[in-house]
Amino acid sequence: MKANKMNIACVLILCLGLTISSVSVLAQKPSPASTEKINLNSATIEQLQTLPGIGPVIAKSIIDHRTKVGKFGRIEEIINVKGIGEKKFQKIKDRLMV
Repeated sequence: MKANKMNIACVLILCLGLTISSVSVLAQKPSPASTEKINLNSATIEQLQTLPGIGPVIAKSIIDHRTKVGKFGRIEEIINVKGIGEKKFQKIKDRLMV
């Protein structure tokens, strides 16, 4: 009988722990996506990678393009960078500036 009460107590404690941990996970707010504007003419690789869909390879391509061709005159010119098409531009245009 004593073992049965001990098992019930363990199950209740386990359930309580699971409930509390589930509630704490649900209460956490997701971190909002960054809305910081990125200057195409001065951004570092790390800053460029904060843009949606821009990883290290495309970030390097942007900097290589900037070095080879010169500063961007308009944000739309980023479409000339290999790996950035119209769809990707539409996703990031609100975060770009020159």
